[in-house]
Parts: sequence; C-alpha cells; structure tokens
Amino acid sequence: MMRRLTLALALVAAAACAQKQEKARDERVPVTVAVAEQQNVPLQIKTIGSVQPFSTVAIRALAGGQLMRVAFREGDEVRRGQLLFVIDPRPLEASLAQARANLARDEAQLRNAQAEAARYAELVKKDYVTHEEYDRITAGAEAAKAVVAADRAAIQNAQLELSYCKIHAPIDGRTGSLQVHPGNLVKANDTTPLVVINQIHPVYVQFSVPEAQLGQLRARFGEKPVLVAATPQGAAKTENGILTFVDNAVDATTGTITLKAKYDNRDGVLWPGQFVNVAVTLAERPASVVIPAQAVQTGQRGQFVFVVKSDNGVEMRPVTIAQTVDQKSVVDKGVSAGETVVTDGQLRLTAKSKVEVRTQL
Repeated sequence: MMRRLTLALALVAAAACAQKQEKARDERVPVTVAVAEQQNVPLQIKTIGSVQPFSTVAIRALAGGQLMRVAFREGDEVRRGQLLFVIDPRPLEASLAQARANLARDEAQLRNAQAEAARYAELVKKDYVTHEEYDRITAGAEAAKAVVAADRAAIQNAQLELSYCKIHAPIDGRTGSLQVHPGNLVKANDTTPLVVINQIHPVYVQFSVPEAQLGQLRARFGEKPVLVAATPQGAAKTENGILTFVDNAVDATTGTITLKAKYDNRDGVLWPGQFVNVAVTLAERPASVVIPAQAVQTGQRGQFVFVVKSDNGVEMRPVTIAQTVDQKSVVDKGVSAGETVVTDGQLRLTAKSKVEVRTQL
C-alpha cells in the first residue's frame, strides 16, 4: 500500500514538472523592437565650444566734460553711425570761437605785412631803402603767413575736439551695461569705457579638438567648406556655420588645437559667452546600417544584439559598432538592413526565448 502511494505521488510530481516546463517553453517575453535601417551617416567630431562676438568695441570718450545725454537704452541694438552720447560742447565751442578770432586777427596782420612787403619791393629797386630793411619786412610777412597757417590748423583741431562731444556707434551691435550716466564727468581716454558694444550678427564659436584629428581637419579644410553645427546647451535649435579658422600651433599643455566657426546668427540663438555643443562634420558614411543605441548590449565576449527571427525566436548575434551618433549606433558588421533587433527587455532573453513584440520603434 505504501509503495503504491509513493509511486502515485512521484507520478503527480513528474506531471507537474512537465506541465511547468511546457508552460515555460510556451511563455513569450514582451519586448520592444526596431528595424535596422540604411542611412547616410555623418562622420563627426563632437566637443564643447564657447560663443564669441564677431567684434567688440569698448566706447571711450576722446573729450572730457560733463555727460549731457545718453541716446540709447542698455541692451539696445544699435546701428553703425547711430548717436550714443553727447558731452557738454560749450567749452570746446568757446575754444573754436577763440581760434577763429585769432585767425581773423592774424589774417589782418598778414594782409598788412604783405602790403608793406610790396611797398618795400618798389622802394628797394629805387635804392630808397636798404636790402637789409627789405629782407626784414619780407621775413615779417612770411612769419605772418605762417601764423595764419597755424591758426587754421588750430581751428581744424578745435573742430575735431568739438566733434568728439558726440559719440557715434562704430559698428552694428548690441550694447552692454552703461558705465557712466548723464550728469557725471567723463575723462578723455579713461580706462573705464562708457559702454561695450558686441557684434552678434554674425558670431564666432571657438572650440578645441585633439591634435590627432588635425590631419583630417586640415585636409578637409583645404578642399571645401567644413560644416560645424552648434547647439546651445538645453536648447533644441541648432545653428549651422562654416569653419573659418585653424590656429597656427597646437597647445603643448593640452594637446589640442583651437578652431573657430562663423555663424550668421540671424535669430540671435547664439549669445556671446554661451557654451554650446559643437559637431564638426568631416565626411559621410554612405549606406550605413543604423540601429538604436539601446539595442546594443555588452557581454564577456564583446558587444551583441538580439535579432528577432521569423518564428518570434531570438538570436544572440555579436556586432561591431563603428560609432554612435545621436542615440543611434552605426553597425560595421553583424546586422543587415531590414532585420529586427530588440531594444528593450533583453534581460529576460536567452537563445531559446520566444518574444512578443510590445512596441516597435
């Protein structure tokens, strides 16, 4: 009786195990998949750069006096030739009037000296005066002529000084913080500028790349324009520019070389001092097989992916990845275009697993 009971229990346990194994074999693992695509992939160098103004001008006064007027607001866009500041012109207007008065006086003296020299020229011919007296009179006339020339130069200088009372924008650009407000005294050629203007249309982006990539860059730079994309950190919009400058020496301390790219920046996306993500496009890999980067797993034997077969089974296949660009991996070997790879749910998979496609990317 006891033997029969033991045998019955063993048969029940075996049946339960068989049923469990059958159930395990029939169980399908839910996964997310994507289809490998064939695309032209850019070969890029990625780094961090900083935005620099195309040109910067620190506006300083060339004439001293009281600041009477500021003709713009801080942060305004200004155009070349636009009036920015007015310094009290009255002292310089007085100097100009005095210079003109001196000219009028000295011109009168010159006319008198020239007339006297003309009279002495006739008298010396008749021996009414000596040659020494005639030479003294003509020298006086020449001196008066020189004085008049000096007066005219003084007027030009006074006019130039007076023109310094109105300060105009030398470039198109955006003004910064105002350092001196109306009513304050300004000094000529003071170390502190009245305001700084940055030209931001266009702008430069400066960045550095390892010296190992210098050969590729120089070869590409000499052939045709090198495209450089700049994306402000945390922003979605990308600005496209052209590489315009390669430094003439490698920085020995960092082993990098400095480059600059120029951007039209019509919409003002790039701002001086801002850090941006830079991507330098050197060439394109035509007809490359591309899969989502999350499909690539790393094991003891290297990188691999799970490829979904026609019967919903999976195959663990080793792959060689050339590069990863924008969350997409470029496959050199291991996957063909059109094959389906698992992008999520790999942890539950084995070589004998069956899958249930949950979503497809």
